[in-house]
Amino acid sequence: MNACWDLLKLLADPTRLRLLALLHREELSVAELQDILGMAQSRISSQLALLRQAGLVSDRRDGKKAFYSLHPQLGEAQTQLLRAAWDAVAGELGSDLDNLERILAKRRAHQEQYFNLIAGKLGRNYCPGRSWQAIGHLALRLAPPIVVADLGAGEGLISQLLARRARQVWCIDNSPRMVEVGTELAERNGLHNLTYRLGDIEKVPLPDESVDLAILSQALHHAHHPQNAVNEAFRILRRGGQLLVLDLKEHTFERARELYADVWLGFGESTLHRFMRQAGFEQVEVSLVAREEQEPHFETILACGIRPGGATVPPLPPAATSTPVD
Repeated sequence: MNACWDLLKLLADPTRLRLLALLHREELSVAELQDILGMAQSRISSQLALLRQAGLVSDRRDGKKAFYSLHPQLGEAQTQLLRAAWDAVAGELGSDLDNLERILAKRRAHQEQYFNLIAGKLGRNYCPGRSWQAIGHLALRLAPPIVVADLGAGEGLISQLLARRARQVWCIDNSPRMVEVGTELAERNGLHNLTYRLGDIEKVPLPDESVDLAILSQALHHAHHPQNAVNEAFRILRRGGQLLVLDLKEHTFERARELYADVWLGFGESTLHRFMRQAGFEQVEVSLVAREEQEPHFETILACGIRPGGATVPPLPPAATSTPVD
């Protein structure tokens, strides 16, 4: 409806004018409009239908609810008429606007009450969309364009993510089939800066001081000599580079040797700390980051350290997982 005359006829009804004044200020549901205006749902719905048909109001569905707002693309002439009408009855709209503020305060109080209730428990309770995978994707957007070595990469789940931001990612694995599969995945995803090399984490096929970040994610417990693997990570890191080790905490689930080809049944936090310090890393930190709910309740620890002698590379968060396979 474009004719100003038709618009004036619509605005002659007090209910429609009140609805437009409210929806100009906030998107509202029918139930909220009922509360503000003290009118029956049928009356409000019928008036909203007329306003929507006239192109003055738009609606948005959110689940089972519908929310209404003033149409965002009204013409200049329509907007001027609406403002003039609202100004003319500003005194009569006062109680509606007070009720609107009450409704908005109720909205805020509902959210505040919920978050007050779960404060201190948010990380332990289920929260829709708050998965480690989603958080990891967000955190990776903060990663600088550096050179990364994923040691014992397997198919390269972490590397596939890192390569979208890193300058270069090297994936090292001693399984020819893993290298083949990972290379195919990189090509399929167009990750030309992601390169797989066949090699052992205890003898990494990369030059000295050639990477900014080295990762051993659920790989160290497969090494026959884990100290050698940590030493190799130190060797290939540039000064100021960082090593991140994500691995299982020491456990007693003997079947892991058979099921997952594990050489070590995880590591104690003090053991990982010692590996890092003996290799020459500084600012070493080791912490427990996850515990599985199902038996045998594997726990995951994260260790990080800096190779001294240069500017520290901003840390990259690993894609944390407590799964005991690469």
